[in-house]
Amino acid sequence: MPARFGGSNVALRHPAQYVVVAFVAASLLGSLLLVIPAASADPGSTSWLTALFTSTSAVCVTGLVVVDTAGHWSPLGEAIILGLIQIGGLGIMTLSSLIVVVLARRLGLRQRLIAAASTGSLEIGDVRRVLFGVARVTAAIEVTVAVALFLRFWLGHDEGVWRAAYLGVFHAVSAFNNAGFSLFSDSMVGYQQDPTILLVIAVAVIVGGLGFPVWLQIGRSPLSPRRWDLHAKLTVSTTVVLLAAGSALFTWWEWTNDDTLGGLSWFDTAINGFFHSVVPRTAGFNSVDIASMSEPSKLLTEVLMFIGGGSGSTAGGIKVTTFALLGFVMWAEVRGDPDVTVFRRRIPTGAQRQALTVALGALVVLVASTMLVLATSRLDRDDLFFEAVSALGTVGLSTGITPLLATSSQLVVIMLMLLGRVGPPTLFAALVLRERDRLYRFPEERPIIG
Repeated sequence: MPARFGGSNVALRHPAQYVVVAFVAASLLGSLLLVIPAASADPGSTSWLTALFTSTSAVCVTGLVVVDTAGHWSPLGEAIILGLIQIGGLGIMTLSSLIVVVLARRLGLRQRLIAAASTGSLEIGDVRRVLFGVARVTAAIEVTVAVALFLRFWLGHDEGVWRAAYLGVFHAVSAFNNAGFSLFSDSMVGYQQDPTILLVIAVAVIVGGLGFPVWLQIGRSPLSPRRWDLHAKLTVSTTVVLLAAGSALFTWWEWTNDDTLGGLSWFDTAINGFFHSVVPRTAGFNSVDIASMSEPSKLLTEVLMFIGGGSGSTAGGIKVTTFALLGFVMWAEVRGDPDVTVFRRRIPTGAQRQALTVALGALVVLVASTMLVLATSRLDRDDLFFEAVSALGTVGLSTGITPLLATSSQLVVIMLMLLGRVGPPTLFAALVLRERDRLYRFPEERPIIG
């Protein structure tokens, strides 16, 4: 029997629908909290659209903002945003399933399917392990990162103890959950010559962007990558390649750009190049002015934002496994191989079709939303496309046009952030759970390709 939500007549027939409903509900609830006058630094309340945009950005761990986080919101507002980031990063259904585990000491089939849809792991037997792993690793990493940042802000930048602790906790949660929210108006630009802060945040972003299923594999065999499953091998190897390529290309293109990396030492240039190869795929922190980057660097950033991070992680995008799998499909076709093989494993045809569906679906949404925003805005096309990719990839980087968006454009960006957060995992879950065998097949005929 289909479950009913909140006693209404709306039936949720698929576990993935719980994820969608939960994220929408959390965004709406967060917006109601942010319109409270006490949540704003200035007298009076924030407009509901601004609150909804900020709440959705926090729940979807995106980081796009129409108002300055540090200047517009009071400590209460910042605390609400931080809570929404934490809830969104872990996933509403993950938190709900954790409560079920703690109270009931077991998961039923429906709860396991719900948790699987939100964590990216569709192996029912692994859900309980994933849930406990999420709680332990999240707590350990966020505390570690918060302490490291606290010490650096306190001892290295003369911040008061309480201010340093607050900055450490906020940026640790934001970094690990790949949210990109910062309490500094220029994000990390003011710390581009502080390798400690940049590297600590980058590591937190990378770990958060790998995904919960990968953590389990690394935890089981930290020194034996050969024993990892295919998903972990593919995620880690593709992430390493993207980090190396992104670092090299961004450093090369921005080395002589006086508005970004041109005035830095070779060491600081290398650190910032690495930092920018990390954050565009998953989080919206930036240590250089995005609007001042060269056109090749902007295009590289858009590509990295579209790819995103690992499946079942706090990152967005089409996911690195989808991107890598499509690359292997192309390579097999070019070589004329009948099978697509990765790390001595044959990839099922269904998985190939699912990867293609996710990638093409994201492209269709991206193009359609960009055209829609272009039709209602007079802003530059390149900036609007950059904004759309950032929203769909739940990254949060911007060339600075977010506060200039019209109401209709803000609504489109809100929808993009929600789609970017819940779209790929729920679409993948839906495709997997709808797999079925037919009792008949039609005659085969090839169309002309190319």
